[in-house]
Amino acid sequence: MPNGPTGQAPGAGVLLAILRDGQARTRGELAQLTGLSRSTVSQRLDGLIDRRWVVAGEDSISSGGRPATVFAFNGGARVVLAADLGATHARLAVIDLGMTVLAERAAELPVDRGPERTLTWVVDAFQELLAGVGRDLASVCGVGVGLPGPVEHASGRPANPPIMPGWDGFPVPQWLGDRLGAPVLVDNDVNIMALGEHWAARPQVDHLIFVKMGTGIGCGIISGRRLHRGAQGTAGDIGHVRVPDSEAPCRCGNAGCLEAVAGGASMAAALRAAGIEARGGRDVVALMRAGDLRATRLVRQAGREVGVVMASIVNFFNPSVVVIGGDLAEAGEQVLAGVRETIYSRSLPLATQHLGIRVSELGDRAGVLGAAVMVVEHVLSPGALDQIVTGAQ
Repeated sequence: MPNGPTGQAPGAGVLLAILRDGQARTRGELAQLTGLSRSTVSQRLDGLIDRRWVVAGEDSISSGGRPATVFAFNGGARVVLAADLGATHARLAVIDLGMTVLAERAAELPVDRGPERTLTWVVDAFQELLAGVGRDLASVCGVGVGLPGPVEHASGRPANPPIMPGWDGFPVPQWLGDRLGAPVLVDNDVNIMALGEHWAARPQVDHLIFVKMGTGIGCGIISGRRLHRGAQGTAGDIGHVRVPDSEAPCRCGNAGCLEAVAGGASMAAALRAAGIEARGGRDVVALMRAGDLRATRLVRQAGREVGVVMASIVNFFNPSVVVIGGDLAEAGEQVLAGVRETIYSRSLPLATQHLGIRVSELGDRAGVLGAAVMVVEHVLSPGALDQIVTGAQ
């Protein structure tokens, strides 16, 4: 492996990046892969072993002399705290660096209660989950949070979120970091769901769009196997794309937005107007499954409306997979049929020739897994690891 752009030899972080594939290697193999001397490899490994990022063992295969020592990534060295906060519910998890879920919890948690009440519950729940698996805050290397609204990713602050009163500009990373003692990364909930779906279910896919159909509607974009956030972090906000021939008022202040036509909240409101009790998208899906024809028609039409917007995006971005997630994805083929109908009829044949349109494989766990992926990739990046090992932080 050649020297980096600064001309410096690869550091400890590069060794860890190699070992994260799960294969144990000897000093000689690491030296060959990096171009470093065995003595330098040993020095780099010592720093990783001291902090338990890497563990040593004896190779079971000997060349005739003393068995060579092999080194492996220690996925249990630290844990990540992950929180996926939706409009009305939350899912939290404690996940180790090998992406094993150690503990998780789901709860009804209206985000419109405001940031401090919501995040206080999150902190308390995290501490209970940690205690339940015999860990404490000292073992936490990072926290990942998804929020149901626009987030300026660089600062982690919500930016004018229409369904989150009191959250605009709130310093979520600082507030949580002060109480949990670890770095905090915050992103839009759809972005972390896209990360989770791509990492766990479709890592071989280069170009993927994850569409969340819940109380609101949004999409996360994986381009070249990397999350695309845009200049300010608002890439993929399709929920406020104007739908033709609609004047439905939207919570953002405009009219005719996709969210106002096809979101779970709008469908539940339409059912209530017809005298049918429904609080949100989950109730709409439950009614559909119970055979309610009004709910079934609403779900199918919501799929069509989302498909109209997605057809333009498929033409523009040319993904290989479109994944539908969120509460309304539980409607399965009813919502997929509407999405497919309009995408395939309105998109270019070449763009849809090999296009897959399917429901999320991870369901409501996509968000917490994606939040953990976001943190792990940040904490274990070669540059960040080099700083930790050399004592720069």
